[in-house]
Amino acid sequence: MERIIIVANQKGGVGKTSTVVNLAAGLVQLGHRVAVIDLDSQGALTISLGFDPYTVRPSTYNLLLDENIAFADVLKDTGKNIALAPANAELIAAEYKLYSQSERTERLRNILQLPREPFDFILIDTAPNLGLVTVNGLAAAHELLIPVAANYLSMRGVRSLLDSVWLIREKLNPQLKLLGVLPTLVHPKAAHAKSAIYEMKTVFKQKVFHAFIPYDDVAATAPAMRKSVLEYAPNSAVATAYLYLAKEVSYAK
Repeated sequence: MERIIIVANQKGGVGKTSTVVNLAAGLVQLGHRVAVIDLDSQGALTISLGFDPYTVRPSTYNLLLDENIAFADVLKDTGKNIALAPANAELIAAEYKLYSQSERTERLRNILQLPREPFDFILIDTAPNLGLVTVNGLAAAHELLIPVAANYLSMRGVRSLLDSVWLIREKLNPQLKLLGVLPTLVHPKAAHAKSAIYEMKTVFKQKVFHAFIPYDDVAATAPAMRKSVLEYAPNSAVATAYLYLAKEVSYAK
């Protein structure tokens, strides 16, 4: 059964795009068929997978606003066994144009529910906000994965995020569930990181992934090479952590 997972957090700089790219790569290594959807107008996911967000066409902008386009029409072959629905610079205008559209919060869900070739996993990358484009992702998804940087301020923002997400769930998508909270940018020896992870586990208990993503410059270097960390530095602690995360996600019920 196909699983649609949205990776979201209102706070920027917590590793959303890195999580999507590397979780996708890990799931592919485990033998799964994977597609990713870029719903961030900055196009970091699109760039990381080798496409230019200023020139790529068609894009998720068309997916949200063109009733005559299908999911397969937008998907690009990344050469990594990951199909990409890219974002381009037009997506920033979608936020405004959707307000005048019927079913403006459910456009992505409606498209994904049409007959098409299935995937094992579809991962959705989002902007650090809860605008209409992100809400479309939340309405379409089955599961929510929240990357949280291992520091006090990031942890404090998760509760307000979930308050907003559960309101969206109540109104638009009762099937949406929390897959898990993922500690990211973890300095393993830092006291504040240990404290942040402890608080995550106190609040979210078994919903905190066993995997945590350590801080390492390799995670910032890999996208510049248009590679996942699993390709660029397969023996690094970050690659090991993301592969472990892929196993947790794959086996989650």
